[in-house]
Amino acid sequence: MKISAEDITVTFWAREVLKGISVEAGNKEFVGIIGPNGSGKSTLLKCIYRILRPDNGAVYLDGTRLHSMSVKNSARKMAVVAQHNYYNFDFSVREVVLMGRAPHKKALERDNARDYEIVEEALRTVQMEEFGDRVFSTLSGGEQQRVILARALAQQTPALILDEPTNHLDITHQLLLMELVKQLNVTVISAVHDLNIAAAYCDRIYVLKDGHVEGCGTPQEVLTPEMIRKIYKVDAEIVYDSSGKMHILFV
Repeated sequence: MKISAEDITVTFWAREVLKGISVEAGNKEFVGIIGPNGSGKSTLLKCIYRILRPDNGAVYLDGTRLHSMSVKNSARKMAVVAQHNYYNFDFSVREVVLMGRAPHKKALERDNARDYEIVEEALRTVQMEEFGDRVFSTLSGGEQQRVILARALAQQTPALILDEPTNHLDITHQLLLMELVKQLNVTVISAVHDLNIAAAYCDRIYVLKDGHVEGCGTPQEVLTPEMIRKIYKVDAEIVYDSSGKMHILFV
């Protein structure tokens, strides 16, 4: 599925946070959004997964305007792993993951055996199968993040939106999550905090600063010492390991 955001403008309290941003992810492409804190990454993603409605511009899923679709219909096409997930009730891990099945249910339709099979498979995929009966709020931040990914997997959509998905995760589970998402064979748009993670997993990267797109291209085209200095105000060196993978060293 193709996702495009065209000329997105968002203003909060007379401050223009996004200033006519356009981004695009082609079918089954992994697109990263990078930039310093306050650059507009999360605000852009919230417009894409319709938590926010932009003041100007529009988001399209396969050419269809997002806000012309029902919420349930767009939820069948696009799942979200957000940074912060709070629940007012003591839901179990299994109940949280079952929420991912909601877009596929009719009003008042009960969960069935197939729904539970999908949920258990999603929990196994993120290595949380032993936590199904635990209360979600008692988990660590990293464990909660893996459960939210399982919920997105249970949603079974052709696109996935990730807002800094490796936050709170140790290095083992950072790599597990990114490898898993990469292998899903779906369209992905992800805000990425770690530039080396972006270099390793993104097909294409957009660079945001002060609500503008400062650059777009492959990791090799975008993650240059000059661009890193311009955006983050730090010096960096680009090196390649014995397998040809790109790494960024901050000096």
